[in-house]
Amino acid sequence: MRRSILNELTQFLESSPSCFHAIYNIKNILSKEQFIQLHENKKWQLRRGGRYFVTRNDSSIIAFAVPEQDMSGMRIIASHSDSPAFKVKENPELETDDRYIRLNVERYGGMLCAPWLDRPLSVAGRVIAKDRQGGLRSHLVNIDRDLLLIPNLAIHMNRDANNGYKYNAQKDMLPLYGSLTAKGTFMKMIADAASADESAILGHDLFLYNRQKASIWGASKEFISCGRLDDLQCAFASLKGFLAGEKTAHLAVYCVLDSEEVGSTTKQGAASTFLYDTLTRIHNSLGYTREDYLIHLADSFMISADNAHAVHPNHTDKADPSNRPYLNGGIVLKFNANQKYCTDGISAAMFRDLCNTADVPVQTFVNRSDMAGGSTLGNISNTQVALNTVDIGLPQLAMHSPYETAGVEDTDYLIRATEAFYC
Repeated sequence: MRRSILNELTQFLESSPSCFHAIYNIKNILSKEQFIQLHENKKWQLRRGGRYFVTRNDSSIIAFAVPEQDMSGMRIIASHSDSPAFKVKENPELETDDRYIRLNVERYGGMLCAPWLDRPLSVAGRVIAKDRQGGLRSHLVNIDRDLLLIPNLAIHMNRDANNGYKYNAQKDMLPLYGSLTAKGTFMKMIADAASADESAILGHDLFLYNRQKASIWGASKEFISCGRLDDLQCAFASLKGFLAGEKTAHLAVYCVLDSEEVGSTTKQGAASTFLYDTLTRIHNSLGYTREDYLIHLADSFMISADNAHAVHPNHTDKADPSNRPYLNGGIVLKFNANQKYCTDGISAAMFRDLCNTADVPVQTFVNRSDMAGGSTLGNISNTQVALNTVDIGLPQLAMHSPYETAGVEDTDYLIRATEAFYC
């Protein structure tokens, strides 16, 4: 993998401790590339050859490039901005035994609990505060230091800990914030980080995140580990390909949607109208009719890019007997007979043809027939915008851990494929 791309990826991951930070960073990259920001509550006046982006909830973004000529369909890539984490509850401080202050948190998404223990954590997200003019304003927050830790219970007090343990989110997974002297300081610290008065904060979306930096490791430095590889690795790689592609023949659309880890059924998720609203407004602004939109949709293709499970070296039996993706082995095509993934014969053929053109290796993933798997945003988004769609991802280990592992070569494979896709 090109070293410069690897450095960019790690910088992007480390500077995106929450979905709000990820979208903020993507906005900055697009703005530097002369993309113009649009707003959903204002009229759009688009021009051929123009490049634009629009956000929803500050946690989802859609960017697009309008071709100079009449478009011949649309090319869309979608990934997601959120990752499993612990969300800070309202009234978060919990006093314990007149000695400790813990934070009250709840699970967001289906995470692995054990890796969150005994490692430095902090808090990032957004707060909504009332400004001096009486309006509500969103502020990004990242407490950029080791702030919290969820301590394990010593083996002496839980002799069966190594024989399997069922974690109770309300009892076992609450982080220690400080001694009793920390009482009443958490929201003040958040307010200071947002440069806002504590009394002005009327709402917040704050999450715990792992403080450990990205690591490039292995005998030949062939692996990368970091938090939030699922799915910011795909969001980053598809953005690089989107920017590098020629984007001359089709309406080129790049999406990063929120809420995938909790089912996508939010105003900013794949099940929302965000993509549909954006595509129809583009067509209306450019003078196309409703029928033109439907014709373009029939000639369009979407790549749903969400990371995939690689064969685990200690649990090779968990993989399907004949579909066995590996780290650094290339992009993974994901299949499921019950349409948890929306890949079918047509979309698989189209994607394989694309990767052959880009000289990019392709692997396949199918769950063992006796194991249930997860789902992703492709089939969900198709309920709003129905078109040929393929589900793909980059192979990784320890999915939904706060410290996941992938191969250093695979990001570049997706960049090359998406660059060819946006022809």
